[in-house]
Amino acid sequence: MSGVRVLVGTRKGAFILTSDAKRAKWDVSGPHFAGWEIYHVKGSPANPNRLFASQTSGWFGQIIQRSDDGGKTWLQPGTPPGEPAPAPGAMPKGDSNKFAYDTSEKTGKPLTTHQFYDGKQHPWEFKRVWHLEPSLTDPDTVYAGVEDAALFRSTDGGKSWHELAGLRGHGTGPNWQPGAGGMCLHTIVLDPGNPQRIFVAISAAGAFRTDDSGKTWRPINRGLKSPYIPNPEAEVGHCVHRIAMHPSRPNVLFMQKHWDVLRTDNAGDSWSEVSGNLPTDFGFVIDVHAHEPETVYVVPIKSDGEHFPLDGKLRVYRSRTGGNEWEALTKGLPQSDCYVNVLRDAMAVDSLDKCGIYFGTTGGQVYASADAGDNWAPIVRDLPADWRASMVRCSSKSRVPPRSARWSMRSRPAIPCCAAPFAITSRNSVAHFCGSLRAKKIFLTSLQTPRCPTPSCRGKSRF
Repeated sequence: MSGVRVLVGTRKGAFILTSDAKRAKWDVSGPHFAGWEIYHVKGSPANPNRLFASQTSGWFGQIIQRSDDGGKTWLQPGTPPGEPAPAPGAMPKGDSNKFAYDTSEKTGKPLTTHQFYDGKQHPWEFKRVWHLEPSLTDPDTVYAGVEDAALFRSTDGGKSWHELAGLRGHGTGPNWQPGAGGMCLHTIVLDPGNPQRIFVAISAAGAFRTDDSGKTWRPINRGLKSPYIPNPEAEVGHCVHRIAMHPSRPNVLFMQKHWDVLRTDNAGDSWSEVSGNLPTDFGFVIDVHAHEPETVYVVPIKSDGEHFPLDGKLRVYRSRTGGNEWEALTKGLPQSDCYVNVLRDAMAVDSLDKCGIYFGTTGGQVYASADAGDNWAPIVRDLPADWRASMVRCSSKSRVPPRSARWSMRSRPAIPCCAAPFAITSRNSVAHFCGSLRAKKIFLTSLQTPRCPTPSCRGKSRF
């Protein structure tokens, strides 16, 4: 009998939700990594019990975690044998936490600059892992999309990582710039029929494709129009929020852009808009029915300035024609006074006979439909406040490894220098942990002038 496992990452740890094929009752386990921000959790299609997690902190840095027993126990793959993993709150260690841009003459590219928020050039700086994408066939191979945008690969189960530098250095890198959440490589799609083909999406650079396992890349943004950039039809610079593929048709992809829903029938060589009768075509998520390649799901959001459902009504829209003709799916969803958001990877599908659809919100709710979207019910309602979360669906007892799925969210703005939260410690002071490279200590600053006193941080961040 097949089952469903949902992995959820929040600002306070990870949670594992499990159910049988009926998907009527769910068990909740967690929090795992309590108190840590979990940027992404993903299961291996080649071994559903192997899970990878991106655990990150503005105070202590980036940690890669791996489980080989479905989340019962976890380890840092790069920690030497016999050496205990760091305690909660301790500094990370091990090669599994080292992500160095490859500048070597043989396989790398020079570490140049990219465009920053102010239009000036800015050096590439690793910040965190946004997305983990395990290989479809090899449980030891996993890809990592990072900020500042680059693609890394591990072939030893996450013990060590090497950048596929052809993406960052293929020529347009100096024209990439961060979106509101940073310059992040947030989507990785592997072609099930061609192991050398990979699609990625970057905010705010666009979509890219390799046909030689990551050695060379090219932008695939023809047909995208973004009136908010100097050249609306530029080769790069588009804020792509998400791309999705049905495994039976790897040349057909669907895209949710900053504005516009689009599709391509030629692996990204050209795109056409399929927003059709959507009430608004701004949004973050998009996914495809497991058994119907022309059935697509999106969640329209009011606008890029007001990140909540139109009219306060949470609605999933479904097209059974590959776009243009959309119907609202509302049964079981709140239809008044609902002002949550549904971000980035925040939608997933399962591959059971009656295709299940899942999505998560910035309010900490996870909604599920066991009948392809006709009816909805919440799995959980009161998870911790989420910065980024993810959901991985896998089969616990099926002979055929299922296709994994994700959901994610971001609910606080990016802070260029200091990424740590603050806490009120008295009536007139704030405790601030400076995350700059020049200082790592707690400062007390006046609430009247809430600025970090560190020279490299002062004036760049307020809290």
